[in-house]
Amino acid sequence: MRQRRRSNMTDGEIKVITPDSLLNETMKLHEEGWRLVQICARALKDGEGNEITYSFGDELILGNLRLTVKPDEPLNSISHIYPTAYFYENEMHDLFGIDVQMMTVDFGGHFYKIGAETPFKK
Repeated sequence: MRQRRRSNMTDGEIKVITPDSLLNETMKLHEEGWRLVQICARALKDGEGNEITYSFGDELILGNLRLTVKPDEPLNSISHIYPTAYFYENEMHDLFGIDVQMMTVDFGGHFYKIGAETPFKK
């Protein structure tokens, strides 16, 4: 078993952060050897914006970073830290209208063929 370089994040923990701290928090986890597992967005009621959960794995430990973005508030991409994040980020843009900035691969709103613009945006 490898020596852990883990932060003090516990299994199943959800650490609430601000959009401004996303890059720093993500970089720390990357440097400690955490893998990106998934990014999940959900629309908040009454057009208050979106809640985004970033999940990271370290062996059998799953830790999460959660933040809220207001409508039309830009969010920095983490795809330069975790290259596969661009899949999730393009999805968040197309389905929820989240303004993800500086994606390494940006499909320009054409990641999905959908019948309505940003169908999950409330």
